Amino acid sequence: MSVLGANYDYHRTLDVERNDRCTCCVRTMKWFPVLFIVSVIGWSYYAFVIQLSFFTVTSVGQRILFLLFYHIVLVMFLWSYYQTVFTEIGRVPARFRVPRADLDRLIRATNEEEQKQILEAFAKELPVVTRTLNASVRFCEKCRLIKPDRAHHCSVCGVCVLKLDHHCPWVNNCINFSNYKYFILFLGYALIYCLYIAFTTVAYMELIWTVSYAIFTLLLALQFQPLVYIQLQGKIDGRFHILFLFFVSVMFAISLVSLFGYHCYLVLLNRTTLESFRTPIFRYGGPDKNGFSLGKISNFQEVFGDDRRLWFFPVYTSMGDGIVYPMRCYDEDSEALLGGEHHQTAAEAVEPGTLRDLETATFLNEYVNL
Repeated sequence: MSVLGANYDYHRTLDVERNDRCTCCVRTMKWFPVLFIVSVIGWSYYAFVIQLSFFTVTSVGQRILFLLFYHIVLVMFLWSYYQTVFTEIGRVPARFRVPRADLDRLIRATNEEEQKQILEAFAKELPVVTRTLNASVRFCEKCRLIKPDRAHHCSVCGVCVLKLDHHCPWVNNCINFSNYKYFILFLGYALIYCLYIAFTTVAYMELIWTVSYAIFTLLLALQFQPLVYIQLQGKIDGRFHILFLFFVSVMFAISLVSLFGYHCYLVLLNRTTLESFRTPIFRYGGPDKNGFSLGKISNFQEVFGDDRRLWFFPVYTSMGDGIVYPMRCYDEDSEALLGGEHHQTAAEAVEPGTLRDLETATFLNEYVNL
């Protein structure tokens, strides 16, 4: 028995070590897209600053303007990217976790209706108003918790995330409540960065192409003179850096303009990517894609805050706590009790076009809609 036990422990230890190695490899591979982006930015810096600004632009004044604006955009671009990548995801608080006793009852439940009642009883004290297709409280079997409104389970991160938009491999992070503003700014500054490079290099395309062709022709004639050949080869390599920089910036700009435009559209509608494909279902009112929309200005302020001075800086200014959201849907039970009288919701309680009273709105949603 002792030998069998020792063999069992040995093989179990080997399995754990293999799993740890696999997990480490997977985590390392997830950083490859980020390293690729950083490498492209580093190469573009060399091509624009060294090859274009110092070796190609002859006017000192023009060179200063090129480099000044370029570095301003680059700093905002890298700052936004850093914030998007390294901001901790919004995790669901512990009070949403279903206790062990309720989990046991849930497992022993004989039918779906009994499971719904158990979840409803636990969620009665929680600020959740969205439901599943069968009108049940949204429950995550993997995390064993009640999902807050707009929260979803990320299969890549392995946890439930507040206001999950999507998991982006290019930042190796979930785009969610805590970093959504940074992600929008990252897309915006990346687009400006690419457009700026494209427009500043296009003016030199004809010159670069003509000079490169002349140098290439001269290389063929001087290929037996090594020193001259090496000097001219360096010049033509630098010209191709600029030529390639133009096409790469245009290519990235084309892909970014559609992605940035789409997320600006989502911000103005107060909708996530997941919600645009999977309509949220509310306890009162049923499915409604615009259930969280408060108007374009208020929707924008919910993500970017109400301080205009900080809108375009990648610092945290988003409003709310990621758990409770002001809504425009009505509590039908309250309307019935009031004899059809219009019942003002949290969304309507907020001054139109602003989110100054977000705390009041979230309070009303938590205690009026439940």
